[in-house]
Amino acid sequence: MPTPSPTPPRLILGSTSPYRAELLRRLLPDFEQYAPGTDETPLPGETPPARALRLAIAKTEVVAAGQHNALVIGSDQVAEFDGHMLDKPGSIERARAQLAASSGREVHFHTALCLLDTRDGQRHTHVDHTRVRFRPLDADEIARYVEREQPLDCAGSFKCEGLGISLFERVDNEDPSALIGLPLIALARLLRQVGIALP
Repeated sequence: MPTPSPTPPRLILGSTSPYRAELLRRLLPDFEQYAPGTDETPLPGETPPARALRLAIAKTEVVAAGQHNALVIGSDQVAEFDGHMLDKPGSIERARAQLAASSGREVHFHTALCLLDTRDGQRHTHVDHTRVRFRPLDADEIARYVEREQPLDCAGSFKCEGLGISLFERVDNEDPSALIGLPLIALARLLRQVGIALP
């Protein structure tokens, strides 16, 4: 654990995601938020969990550059279906197609977390694995859901913190917050390890 400083470290979220910011506020009421601007292009032969971890680390390193006495939090999530990565749909048509393909099937979500302590340069990481089983969905259900929640910026084309939960048969993981985009159980553990009192 780093030597205590008379000035508490600044807490920085390396993401502009409103979902991650909302989750982080459950643990920490005050933090700064910066866009990391990292290239998210997959590398050849890269597995989904490896991509998620690489991007989480890259986000913290970009945001931490030039920062002092700060704890920088980065996270990334990669969805995997039939061994292939699912990107954010970006359009209503692609969201409907993703959900139709997922109907009655299982999708895996790899949510990586990195906490970079600029006081000593140490990186602390974790990767959560969540399995989501979709119930059989018909075209009308999919169309109604996409129209109502517009999950165009969400990998897998749903928002599990909202109506998206109605699309599932079951969710298997160790941390329910990970599916939304930031594994809070692991983050709280890492923050305690670097001297942040929680609760």
